[in-house]
Amino acid sequence: MKANKTKMIVFSGTAVALATVTATYLQLGRFIWPNGGEITLFSMMIICMVGYWYGPSVGLASAVTFGVLRFILQPFFVHPLQVLLDYPLAFGALGISGFFSNKKNGLLLGYIAGVLGRLFFSSLSGVIFYTTYVPDVKENLIAIWGSIFYNISYIAVESILTIILLCIPPVKNAMAEVKKLALS
Repeated sequence: MKANKTKMIVFSGTAVALATVTATYLQLGRFIWPNGGEITLFSMMIICMVGYWYGPSVGLASAVTFGVLRFILQPFFVHPLQVLLDYPLAFGALGISGFFSNKKNGLLLGYIAGVLGRLFFSSLSGVIFYTTYVPDVKENLIAIWGSIFYNISYIAVESILTIILLCIPPVKNAMAEVKKLALS
């Protein structure tokens, strides 16, 4: 099935808006991570759903839009490259979910792939920032691992909660029905 363009725009825009609201106003533990990052109420899953519905091109466009909106509403950066890495690229990576749109368990697999992409770009951003100010190799290695573990500390919590949610049979069935509705 292929959705008409108007329905695709409405569903994608609604998902971006809903994810933006949940990421902005429904954050858990925001003050636990003082250097950026928070656990949201399934905002990454909402963005990954667009890719699951419509494939990689619409999924990536929606995810990048979400990243730009996150920067506009809650900018946090200390190095100019972080703007690119932490917002359009990290959140845009959630659109990778679209490459799994026609696979069995596509939403779950796409979500995991998208989250790993986000983790990569967010960690790379931290590495660039922290290693800029560290002169020797040993301390750079500590900064690299520190960035990876820092980003895992909040991305993994939301990811695990979402994976559990997506594995609940009624939720899995509901997601399949929403996809049918999005494509009808």
